[in-house]
Amino acid sequence: MSTSNDTKALLETVARNTLDTFEFIATEASAKLSEQSTSPANALANVNTLTSEEAIRKIVEISDENRTNLQHLLKNPAIARVVAVDDENHLHTYFICRKSPAAIQFDDIELASYRSPVGRIASLPVREELQLPNGKVLKVVERAELHPILVGQDWDSENSLVQGENYDSHTVISLRDLLSTVPSEQSGDRLLEMLLEEESESANVVVGIRRTVLTRMELRDQPVLDKFQDGIFRMPLNSCLLLLGPPGTGKTTTLIRRLGQKLDVETLGPNEQLLIQNLNESSAFPHKESWMMFTPTSLLQQYVKESFSLEGVPASDNHVRTWADYKLYVARNVFGLLSTSTKKSGFVLKGSVNYLTDDALNNLTSWFDDFETWQKSYYIERLRKSAKELSINDDDRIAELGESLLALLESDDHTNIDRILRRLRGKISEAREIAIELKSEIDRSIRYALNLQVNLNRKFLDELATFLNSLSENIDSEVDEGDIGEEEEDEDDDDEQEKTPRIGRKRAELAYRRVLRTQSRAVASGRSLRKGTITASVIDWISDRGLKSEEQMEVGKSLLLQAKLRTFVNPVKLYIDGIPTRYRSYRHVCQSDKGWYQNIKIRRTDIHSLELDMLLLSILRGARSLFSSREVVRELQDPYWSALLPVYHSYKNQIFVDEATDFSAIQLSCMSALSHPLTNSFFACGDFHQRLSSWGTRSIIDIKWANPKIDIEKVSVGYRQSRELNKFSRKIVQLAGETDYDVVLPQHADREGFPPVLVENIHNNVDAGKWIADRVKEIENIVNLLPSIAILVPEEEQVGPVARTLGEALTEQNINVVACHNGQALGQENDIRVFDVQHIKGLEFEAVFFKDADRLAELYPDLYDKFLYVGSTRAATYLGVTCLGTLPFAISDLRTLFSPDWKETSRSVA
Repeated sequence: MSTSNDTKALLETVARNTLDTFEFIATEASAKLSEQSTSPANALANVNTLTSEEAIRKIVEISDENRTNLQHLLKNPAIARVVAVDDENHLHTYFICRKSPAAIQFDDIELASYRSPVGRIASLPVREELQLPNGKVLKVVERAELHPILVGQDWDSENSLVQGENYDSHTVISLRDLLSTVPSEQSGDRLLEMLLEEESESANVVVGIRRTVLTRMELRDQPVLDKFQDGIFRMPLNSCLLLLGPPGTGKTTTLIRRLGQKLDVETLGPNEQLLIQNLNESSAFPHKESWMMFTPTSLLQQYVKESFSLEGVPASDNHVRTWADYKLYVARNVFGLLSTSTKKSGFVLKGSVNYLTDDALNNLTSWFDDFETWQKSYYIERLRKSAKELSINDDDRIAELGESLLALLESDDHTNIDRILRRLRGKISEAREIAIELKSEIDRSIRYALNLQVNLNRKFLDELATFLNSLSENIDSEVDEGDIGEEEEDEDDDDEQEKTPRIGRKRAELAYRRVLRTQSRAVASGRSLRKGTITASVIDWISDRGLKSEEQMEVGKSLLLQAKLRTFVNPVKLYIDGIPTRYRSYRHVCQSDKGWYQNIKIRRTDIHSLELDMLLLSILRGARSLFSSREVVRELQDPYWSALLPVYHSYKNQIFVDEATDFSAIQLSCMSALSHPLTNSFFACGDFHQRLSSWGTRSIIDIKWANPKIDIEKVSVGYRQSRELNKFSRKIVQLAGETDYDVVLPQHADREGFPPVLVENIHNNVDAGKWIADRVKEIENIVNLLPSIAILVPEEEQVGPVARTLGEALTEQNINVVACHNGQALGQENDIRVFDVQHIKGLEFEAVFFKDADRLAELYPDLYDKFLYVGSTRAATYLGVTCLGTLPFAISDLRTLFSPDWKETSRSVA
């Protein structure tokens, strides 16, 4: 379709105004940057010495922010131009910038950040209206999406989409080339030049929306969101949302743009600014640092970090993390769930344990709910049992305390742990006082015994230390299964505050005290120590050099009473820190009757990754429930609540999750529980059709379980795939028995492409490499350049061999093929990359080749359709499939959508 002369004139006006404005913004930004060379401290006059440090810090922050914005404007002056008419029929021309242009003033043109309220006007279609915060209503009459580029000393905009009230959408390849076309005189000498200019102009201005070719492995940059996406990213900071939609609908881009806006505090409304001010007063990190995004793979992690860079948001590995890495870190270093070199009593995370049943793997939320009910009941029963035993003590003071505790625990709300813990706070002083008295008596008895041995033999501690060194394990942190009961899980609480030496007399002294306590408890409770344990070995070595029999009984009774009292000295710590111990008991009890575990021997220290998720969620939910009380948050520094501090310090103002359906509902709930209680800001995106893990989230029901307050929104406009590949993807979903795949292609967009290609019965890498190489050559001939290309293989061990054979087949074309082992994004911009298919979630390429698709069906019979869907939707325009044999029967209906090659279907998509 040709462009009329009137429309050409309008487009030239847009081009001229745009390029002039680019030049003005860049020049002003350069000048402002030069002006900012003065130290910010010099801007203060008569600085008060008591406040100068804070004042200078704030000025430095403002100065740094202005400098960053100006540097960005220097490289990217504006991303949109919008002409709007107000309710008084006055025309306004807005240039919308990616970041704040506040430092630059323009007489005739209004500049605004896309993140600001007026920035939304860039996302509105022509003829739609926007009401500004001041009440003014603007109607869009003309808009242009811009992509600035500096060519030499001249500004240009590539692939600009221009739309007007009186003309259709046009894509202008180069605004500068549009202005360089000068009308020629009607003369014979100029006829050739006229014809060439007409052809050039026709190629430069395309009616409709022209889709660009992806030449790099990166998330497609979308500076201006569509109307729906824009509304999502501007939702208030304290919002919870899951954004669902097929691949290529801009879900991840929307999340990234949202984070950028929420970190740009100056563009937010007064309510959000007040909320951030309150957060800065209570959080461990400033708002700009207090966020985290989770991804399922390390490759996607790097991919997303690069996209944050385009948005001008610094993103370190501490901000964008895989759940697996973060879980290991907090479980080991924050919550002490896992063993370390200095702590042997934690769990050992095993990747190969197989004691979980299918019921557990397929019903994770029911399994967790069952554990939570059990462990809470167990905890309350322990409190009740301890209070009852205290109430019948011969000491009236202890008995009176026990009776009051028992009355509290048997009140109407006796199952509400939060309320119980808040009420128990008033009872801790008396319990602590009695417990301290008992401890002094116990320590005095054991100290007397040790002094006696040292006086008899000055080398006693040295000899004990030598014996400890001879043992194969470490007595300092070892807990022998069966040696102590659940009620003594915190009996050495005081000693644990002192770091135990690895060698020497101090270590021997602590070991002596510990084993004597263990022996005394066993005597008083009528239990015998398990033979062959390290504790039993040390007691045998000590022999009659410890407490006498009557002393053992007396000390043991005091220890058992002390344990009952300690239950109430810090019940919050007992609840939070006792979750791992209660889980061990739960697992042991449930092996015979619950169906979650196979009835085989499970090592006490072993833990599966999914079990670790459960323990983390139990801790996070338990703490979060307590934080619902303002009293708890206000008094968090009180020792009574100190066990909650590790959780509170883990909170982030904003939590984001990409490819949410690859995570279990337990994992998503953990991530959601990491959002600061003041914001509850949790934004996730995903697609149920792309779930690549057997325990991934399957439904809205799972999502609502993870976060009952979450809202669900769906996007359906697909910006990635051609019409042919979109049809292919839809067919895969339908063959899997699902019908809710509804991708709408953008209006007026060029979405015509090529059918996927297929080759069957290709049995070796050499032949497959030659076939793929031929298709790569076809693509390069069609596009006139080498776009981004990925080769997907079904197994990690194929990555290297396939890369080598394909590289050899493309030697004469000087194309480099890189083996991306374990999903590592190696290589240069124009390299073809080979991945194991399990690593490519969230990525986007112009062309994708699926090698040995039928082998994938053998490896993943339950998830095959998901892998095929995910792999095919990575491709924007070209998709190739090879089979060792033939297409699997389940997808044989796809055969009619394939062609053998692209030679007969080629068309120009420059």
